[in-house]
Amino acid sequence: MGDDDNAVALAFVFEAPTCSDDVSAALSAHGYLPDEGLSTVVYLSVTMERPLFLEGDAGVGKTELAKVLAAWTGGEFIRLQCYEGIDAAQALYEWDYTRQLLHLRTAEAAGRAAVDAEAIEDELYSERFLIRRPLLRAIDHDESTSAVLLIDEVDRADDEFEAFLLEVLSDFTVTVPELGTITAGRPPLVVVTSNRTRDVHDALKRRCLYHWVSHPSVDREVEIVKLKLPDVDGALARQVAVAVAAMREMRLYKPPGVAETIDWATALGRLGAAELDSAMLESTLGTVLKYREDQQRVTSVGMEMIMAAAAEA
Repeated sequence: MGDDDNAVALAFVFEAPTCSDDVSAALSAHGYLPDEGLSTVVYLSVTMERPLFLEGDAGVGKTELAKVLAAWTGGEFIRLQCYEGIDAAQALYEWDYTRQLLHLRTAEAAGRAAVDAEAIEDELYSERFLIRRPLLRAIDHDESTSAVLLIDEVDRADDEFEAFLLEVLSDFTVTVPELGTITAGRPPLVVVTSNRTRDVHDALKRRCLYHWVSHPSVDREVEIVKLKLPDVDGALARQVAVAVAAMREMRLYKPPGVAETIDWATALGRLGAAELDSAMLESTLGTVLKYREDQQRVTSVGMEMIMAAAAEA
């Protein structure tokens, strides 16, 4: 990075929004088109410094919102991907045992270990050997900007990890026994997401501002496609959005999300399609539906309905 780039980076200062319209304009400028409800809850989360809990079907844009928030605020994007069996050490911090062992062997080879054992132990448990996992990175962060911490798919973790998260998010303080207590000088912006594969406990939700993220309306999905794919014909974009909306009404195992809508419109554009017809729908179904059972359901009972809806778009 050159001197000019450094000057630009240092000159960037995030200006807190004064209303939800500011949030809507800022997110739209970064390629994310929110509805009024989402803009309002993001505004409240930023100004009240409260975690934002987003729940909804997979593919509705929950994770993408956190990425766009980081781009808008200029903060570091830090992601904690939850999964079954995740524990505090994997989310918070670990010691680099391999480097500690090498350091100890070096000290032994130099004859220090026998005469200065206490100092060697202090060195082993110092900052240089601490591996910061996402939660600690977000808390022990440069105070010049707020990090954006995404705790993704918290519903995949277990109850014990939820309780641990509740404790961390309550005061943004972490105690490392060997180093002491670390407190966030500037709390991160926190986005917690859930696909609702199981119910998350009320205690965690009460700590956050809650919002259910629905699939976008047809008109807004058309706007999203046009924003992401300006070369795609507007009429084709509407047919795709209407067809996807019809699929979402079919009680599929995995209804298509916005990302699949964009993939489908991209594929049709690459194939030079001017409009959506039944042959093109069947041949490109794999870009929008990722389960064989869903594809079979659409081809066996849904083609006529989808094509009729697309024809009226």
